Amino acid sequence: MKPLARQLVLTGTAGLFSLQLWANTLPTELRAALPTAALAGQAKLTFFGFDVYQASLWVAPGFSAAAFAEHGFALELAYLRDFSGADIAERSLAEMARQAPISAEQAARWSAQMGKLFTNVKAGDRLTGIHQPGVGARFVFNSQPLGEIADAEFARLFFGIWLSPQTSRPKLRLALLQQVKPVGGATP
Repeated sequence: MKPLARQLVLTGTAGLFSLQLWANTLPTELRAALPTAALAGQAKLTFFGFDVYQASLWVAPGFSAAAFAEHGFALELAYLRDFSGADIAERSLAEMARQAPISAEQAARWSAQMGKLFTNVKAGDRLTGIHQPGVGARFVFNSQPLGEIADAEFARLFFGIWLSPQTSRPKLRLALLQQVKPVGGATP
C-alpha cells in the first residue's frame, strides 16, 4: 500500500474509532445523576418518511426493561427538524394515554407542566429526560436544566412512550434496549 493511501486508511479508521468512543461517552449533564450509566441503544424516529429525532437510552448496570419505572435512566432526543414545545407536549400526552387511562384533571395538569418545560426545538437541539424512580422526571435542554415534574406516574407513562411494551413504536423500543441484558432470559 502506498504511504498516502495507508495514512488515509489509518486516519479514517482512527476517526471511526473516535466517533464510536464519542457516541458511547456519557453526556456531561448525566454524569452526576447517572455516573455508571452506559449507552443501551439508539434509534431514529421517522414519521411518513421524515426524520424526527435520534433517540439514545442511557442505563445503569442492572437496568431491567420489564421494570423500567424502577430504575434511574436517561433518554436523549436529538431533534432532526423543528417543533414547537406545545406540539411536543401534545404528542407526548397522546402517546401517554395509549398506555393507561388518564383523567381529565391529570391530562390538564401534565399538559400545563410540559407546556412550561418543553421549549421549541430546532434541528440539532437535544432534549434529555432523566427518570428518577419513585420521584418523577427531570429535563435538560442542550445541557441546560429545564426543570422537573415531580410525579412518578407521569414519569412512568412519559418514558413508557419509548420503553413500555404498549409503545406505538415497538421497533424503536427494541433498538433502544439493544444492549440491555435480559433478566432471567426474558425478552425486553
